[in-house]
Formats: sequence, C-alpha cells, structure tokens
Amino acid sequence: MSVNIVAFGNERDVLSEDSRQSSLMWSYLRRSALISEIDSSPSAEHARSSVTTEYQACVFGNVRLVVHDCPLWDIFDSDWYTSRSLIGGADIIVIKYSVNDKTSFQDLKDSYVPMIKKALNHCSVPVIISAVGARKNVPCTCPLCNLDRRNCVSTSEGAQLAKEFGATYLELHALNDFYIQKYFGGVLEYFMIQSLNQKSSEKMKKRKKIQKCQRVQPPQLEQPEKMPILKGEASRYDSDLHNLLFCCQCADVAFYSEDSSKVVKAHKVILCSVSHVFMLLFDVKSPADIHDPSILRTAQSLFAVEAGAGLLTPHGVPPCSVPVRVVVKDSVFCSCLSDILHFIYSGAFQWERLEEDIKKKLKDSEKTEHVLEKVKCILKTPGKVNSLRDCQSHQIKRLYSTSLRLFFNTPVLADVIFIIQGATVPAHRAVLVARCEVMAAMFNGNYLEANSILVPVYGVSKDTFLSFLEYLYTDSCCPASILQAMSLLICAEMYQVMRLQHICELYIITQLQSMPSRELASTSLSIVSLLKKAKFHNSDCLSTWLLHFIATNYLIFSQKPEFQDLSVEERSFVEMHRWPSSMYLKQLAEYRNYIHSQKCHCTVM
Repeated sequence: MSVNIVAFGNERDVLSEDSRQSSLMWSYLRRSALISEIDSSPSAEHARSSVTTEYQACVFGNVRLVVHDCPLWDIFDSDWYTSRSLIGGADIIVIKYSVNDKTSFQDLKDSYVPMIKKALNHCSVPVIISAVGARKNVPCTCPLCNLDRRNCVSTSEGAQLAKEFGATYLELHALNDFYIQKYFGGVLEYFMIQSLNQKSSEKMKKRKKIQKCQRVQPPQLEQPEKMPILKGEASRYDSDLHNLLFCCQCADVAFYSEDSSKVVKAHKVILCSVSHVFMLLFDVKSPADIHDPSILRTAQSLFAVEAGAGLLTPHGVPPCSVPVRVVVKDSVFCSCLSDILHFIYSGAFQWERLEEDIKKKLKDSEKTEHVLEKVKCILKTPGKVNSLRDCQSHQIKRLYSTSLRLFFNTPVLADVIFIIQGATVPAHRAVLVARCEVMAAMFNGNYLEANSILVPVYGVSKDTFLSFLEYLYTDSCCPASILQAMSLLICAEMYQVMRLQHICELYIITQLQSMPSRELASTSLSIVSLLKKAKFHNSDCLSTWLLHFIATNYLIFSQKPEFQDLSVEERSFVEMHRWPSSMYLKQLAEYRNYIHSQKCHCTVM
C-alpha cells in the first residue's frame, strides 16, 4: 500500500538572505520518527522542466510514502496536463507559502487555488494550507495606514482562504521539531491514516465480492490494450531567442562606442520586451507613459540614438538591413555590452553568471559594481525601487513569456505584415526567425518575402494563424476545441514547428480521453476524419493513438456511419485490437446459454 502527497508552493522566506533554507516537506521527512529509508531524486516525468522533486520513504513500518514537491507555480502555466495528473493521483495535497511574500500569496489565491479546485473535481482529497515563517513586518492595525499591509500575509487572510477551499489551516512560525514533527506532522499523519483506512476498506470490499462468485464463472473481460503514450517535447524558447543574438539575423539595432570602434548588433523587440529604458530609446513609450524620472535619466546618460537613424528604408529594401545606430556613452558599460546582451537574450534570469563574467572581464570591484548597477537600472520596473533580491535567479521570472506578449498582434516595432483572409496581422521578423526555421529560411533566403513587408498567407484561417503566432511569441497555446487544435496542428506542420504540433496532439488526446461514453456516442465530431487529417499531415503519434482509441471503443464507433470510411488496412487493425474482443463476446453468449439451460440466476451478471 502507498500514500501519495503532492505539495505546491514556495515556503522560503523572501526577506531572508539564506537561499539554502530547507523545504517544509524535506524537513518533515528528516525529523519524523515514523519515516525511514528516505530517497530524494528528480521525478523522471518532470526532469526536463526541473520543477518537481520526488521523495520516497517508508512510513508506519512498510507503507510506501511518495512526495512530489513542486515549489514553482509555473507548472500550471507551462504544463497543465502534468499538473492535473499530479493532483488526480494525490491522496493528500499540501499548499504552502511564506507569510512574508504577499505577492505570491495573492497569485496563489487569485490564480492557482481555482485551478486546483477544478482539477480536484469534487474529489474528497484532504488539503492542508501551511503558512510558513515569522512575520518580519507586522501589518499596522491603524485604519489610516496602508503601507505595511502588502508586506506580509495576516492570519485572517490565510484562514479565510482555507475556509473558502475547505482545507485545514496551519501556521508554522519556524521549521523546528515542534512545528514540523508535532504540529504539521500530527495533522499530516492523521490524514495519512485516514487514506490508508479508506484503501483497506475498498480492498476488503473487492475481496468479498470475488468470494461471492459462483463455481461456474462468467468469461473474464480483460482490460483494453494500453494505448501508446505521447511524450512531450522540451521547450526551446529561451535557447531560440538566445541563438538569435549569435546569428544576428534581422538585426535592427547597432551599438557603437563613442569612438565608433565597437559594434554589437541586437533587435529592438527583444530589448524593449525586457526594459523600459529601450522603450524610451526607440519611441515605443514616452516619458509621460512611464512616470519614472530615473528610467529617463538612465536612457539619456547611457545611450544616444544618432540623428536620421530611425528614417524609413527605401522601397524594396528589407526593413532590418539598415540598423538604428545607438552610441553607448559609458565606455566601461560599452566594454561589457556583449555580456549584458547575452544576459538579456537569455531571458534576464542568469544574474549570477552575468556578475561572474563582468568580474572576470573588468577585474575591478568598483567598475563591476558600476556596470551591474546600470544593468539594474535598465531592468527597473517603473515606480519600484531597485534591489539585489529582484535580480536573483531563484526570484526573477522568465521575462519573455509575459513581455513579448505586449508586442503580439500589434504594429509597434512591426517590420512585416501578413495578409490573410483579407485582414492584416503585424509581426516582428526577429521573433519569427528565432522561433521558426521555415520563416527563417523565408525571410533570409532568395525568396520574395525577404524583400517585402507585405506577406500573403494561404491555407489557414486568420484565427488559427493568430494562435500560431501567439505560440511563437509566448511559448504557450490553449486551443478552444478539438477542431481548433487540429487546425493549429496543421498550421504547425506547415511551418515545421514540431513542439506546437505535439502540444496540439496532446490536447486532442486529453479531450477525447475525458469524454464519457454517452457523449462519445452522441457527438457530431468525426474521429475518423481526425484520423485522416492526422495521417495526411504526418502526425504519426496522433494517428496511431486514434486507431487504438477507435478499437478500444469498438462498440460505439462500429455503429457510426463514419466507421465505413476506414481503409482496409485501418479496419483490419481495429478488428484485431477491438475491445471487447469477438472471442469474449462468443464466450459471453455461451455462458448466458448455459445459465438459461440450468434455469438458475447468475449473481454476477
């Protein structure tokens, strides 16, 4: 017997400088007297994303305990299928947060708790909400003072969230023996005992049911053949945009030193996606839009756009062939510009690596601090104070997935316009070339599109193409239906974006698996038509899965007119792998004849 615990959230204290603080679940496993043979390893299923750690141990003697610890809530945004699977297999769910991180608590309350509720789908799985840490900035009780209320999470807020969720609320002021072993451990072990009792009861019911069978047994219906599992493909979003800096395709910015000796090329849309300083520099925003004098001072003191650099290019010349010339006024900053651009193009989350590279290059602590301070000013959010904590790798989130969305389907900085179904869709060559090899060849080869701003698109609808572009810009997609997912899959195959094709395949499979038999029998959606499209567009994984799906639900699909549209080869495969099998149906008929001839009643059938 086993107990599965899934823990979500980060309990680390954001005000503490100690980044090696033990997690709540690991502290419990080490301190509890019931735990033995602890094993910690990254989960094989999530090793590619490195967001989940799996612990295995023995509890209550010989009961297997499996703990999945997910400190990053990003798993719900990037891999919703896996997060739903984790919740579906959980016997106990633990939600943890730091009482000194009000922002994370608000995201948990507004975004992720509703997702967990939806995934549970009214299942009676016990949930423990744990507020971890001692409040270091206690909210002021004065009704006129609002300054301190955003800095930490009060007890009433945590208790109210637990009440709305129907969960057990605990406050752990420290991860010591009392709070971990006696307080948190006592509640957790109570729910573990409940789960084991429930599983034992269900096992006993099954055993009694088997013992009631008659001496003459009906034919055994075996489980349907296991359908092939579709494995996802790791995201290349960060590496795609980082490689754009190396190849310098479609570069529309050239940085020069004051003596015009040093040239580094870059892309406006990438720079503006991470910095309001570059938005000011390239007229994406005005000082009135930002309302932060420090950002304006940084832009004026560091850079100068040469006069005439932003003029329109002549007719027939590619928009990116004449880059905007930008002079870097600070010579020390200019000497480190290539390292800073690598940092920006990597998603601006490798701060420690940037520090190390600049230290090696400058070999002067004062100059290093000067350059790093300038980088912080470039990354500064309007209206907020710069702090080292905001630049730490474990705190900062990936910028592109949210910031590049600002430039999706907007004419701002756009240098190509797609014409589709009589409508226009603006885009940016740099993003398209970085994320799609077909478009990279199209815009950089000997094709008409390489020297044209207007590019016609055929064979897909405007909505499907917009969904395709949204994936290129944000690395995420959420089709509204199975048919829309199939249209997006066809578009992804057209432009050879394999990961998007796999995402659409996985969405279609998930939606079909969740359909009840009654809905599957009455739906107007043609599964055979999906099978034909999947084969035509080289989606081998999906077409193989759909054939198994038809065979597994043979009694439903064999009654539909579309079943006759299967080819001879497909029909042969379905008949061979059908469920229930023809042999079982023959044995069942013989058993019924036997029961009728004996003039007795079957207690099983």
